[in-house]
Amino acid sequence: MMTGMTLATAFTKLFGVRHPIASAPMGGSAGGALAAAVSRGGGLGLVGAGGGEREWLARELPVVAGGGHPWGVGFLNWAADVGAVEQALEYGPEAVALSFGDPSPFVETIRAAGAALIVQVTDLEEARRALDLGADVIVAQGTESGGHGARHGRATLPFVPVVVDLAAPVPVLAAGGIADGRGMAAALVLGAAGALIGTRFQATAEALVEPASAEAIVKGRGEDTERNRVLDIARSSPWPHQYTARTLGHPYLDRWRGREAELAADPRARDAYQADVARGDLPSLPVWAGEAVDLVNDLPPAAELVATLAAQAEEALARAGRPSTGGA
Repeated sequence: MMTGMTLATAFTKLFGVRHPIASAPMGGSAGGALAAAVSRGGGLGLVGAGGGEREWLARELPVVAGGGHPWGVGFLNWAADVGAVEQALEYGPEAVALSFGDPSPFVETIRAAGAALIVQVTDLEEARRALDLGADVIVAQGTESGGHGARHGRATLPFVPVVVDLAAPVPVLAAGGIADGRGMAAALVLGAAGALIGTRFQATAEALVEPASAEAIVKGRGEDTERNRVLDIARSSPWPHQYTARTLGHPYLDRWRGREAELAADPRARDAYQADVARGDLPSLPVWAGEAVDLVNDLPPAAELVATLAAQAEEALARAGRPSTGGA
């Protein structure tokens, strides 16, 4: 494994981290231990605070705060309130990441605390708004990503360079379908200052996921993933309709695919879902997974994974920079 050059970018300089890698603030599963491990490994670990449940924050944030490494915390704009962000800021994160919906209610609070503002965007209108609000880092999320994303978004490969051009000189992280160092190298070649990686970090020793979900990610294939609203409706999860979720296969997908309006109008079906979960016939959460899930084959410690991803990226860039030896 290469240990030569380090990949210095505007992102690594901004946060004083060794590698241009951030772990996605995956709601509930990216707890303090995962963020701490990523940061210890030389990336920027982001705690996934979701809607900002106070007890959860009080339990998870002390695990990463005060560890001597830069870290951050992420919230869902549509679900969180300013009080939750204020609570998180008391622990001294270097960054707060905002995703999905209007970030503007939180910006002044984050600025006043001196934390960097990271805003995830799924289209150019959101990117322009984030830049107008003074985002320090933009995350350009493509539709290959696991979990929630734009229903009518764009793929990572064409989306990232457009956002890079729009945002310059503000650094951009690429997100969606990146699960190894080759994807990370591709992000850098597209002009991104690094990668925000989700699914790959779900399958680590420190992630707060059920063992069965971690195993499903390791065994999962990209072709088995699907983006839809069915599971949000079945779970009575109030996600805004413009965001759908990419998951691995699920019995309720097969049962209700294409019949979302019917499911939404049928409280008995949603009660049945809860009953199936309570009985143990269904996992308590869908298995969120992106299209690059094929590349996830093990459950390493997250700090070790950061180093592996960085070394793979260096190797990929070095390989791409060598002249071809094949004939035309």
